[in-house]
Amino acid sequence: MEPIELTPRKVSQIHEVGGTVLGSSRGPQPAGEMVDQLARLGIQLLFTIGGDGTLRGAHSIVAEVRRRGLKIAVVGVPKTIDNDISFIDTSFGFETAVEAARQATRAAYVEPSCHRSGIGLVKLMGRDSGFIASFATLADTQVGICLIPEIAFSIDGVVEAARQRIERDGYVVIVVAEGAGQDLLDVAGERDASGNRRHGDIGALLRDQIGEAFRAQGTTANIKYIDPSYMIRSLPANARDANLCLRLGHAAVHAGMAGKTDVVIGSWRRRLTHVPIPLAVSSRKKVDTDSYLWQTVLSVTGQDDNLLNVGVGAS
Repeated sequence: MEPIELTPRKVSQIHEVGGTVLGSSRGPQPAGEMVDQLARLGIQLLFTIGGDGTLRGAHSIVAEVRRRGLKIAVVGVPKTIDNDISFIDTSFGFETAVEAARQATRAAYVEPSCHRSGIGLVKLMGRDSGFIASFATLADTQVGICLIPEIAFSIDGVVEAARQRIERDGYVVIVVAEGAGQDLLDVAGERDASGNRRHGDIGALLRDQIGEAFRAQGTTANIKYIDPSYMIRSLPANARDANLCLRLGHAAVHAGMAGKTDVVIGSWRRRLTHVPIPLAVSSRKKVDTDSYLWQTVLSVTGQDDNLLNVGVGAS
């Protein structure tokens, strides 16, 4: 494919639309072929934009460049709404995702609160880390149960927690991250094109099994299921993300022109940093369930993680 020339005219309004003008892909692409192309085009500074998979690819390019003794630098810009890159406070896209998720949680409150035994169920992005679900829960205090990949739960536990909340308030709003409860789904060992563990649909599973459980108890639950994933992914950046993206871009250029390579631009305590890519991908950043963030989620929702574990291994 021919390279796309990004002229000032072509990028003058790029920040006002969602998606990507370059296109998205799933790996793996051979590092050797990519370095061949960089050398053929005379490119000496490559910027990679994406999450941990993109950063691993960037590091493989660096390794190949070093093996050949070429003078090509590689600088990463963190862009992932999951906010799961280690040693980086906030990645580009996260703020916009949380803001958009709030629209879904608000709808999940309004609809069930108008029905007897109403349940609003929202599935949000978050393959292995529950940051979007946690922050969206804190942004909308009507959420009664927040399920993230970092905590174990059972269907029986969720049903019991939902039943108790409905008895108290007449309805319940449940937020679940897409990577939560994967042990309840039969997808063990499956991988996507990039080598990531393939996830089953926890939202659909909860919707169906919660409904069946309530019917077995002689109660009809009015479940409103919302999956806004692609609506969230397609949005243009909000003001905070647009500001962060501009600063990350400036810092990436400065790093590259200063001779840095194999680094990703980070944001740590409101200061921009150079994080070595091997360090950034050494482990996935996750929600610490002992942290102030998760303890605040528990305080706002009133949920009991021990109750959610009821029947673990039996469902």
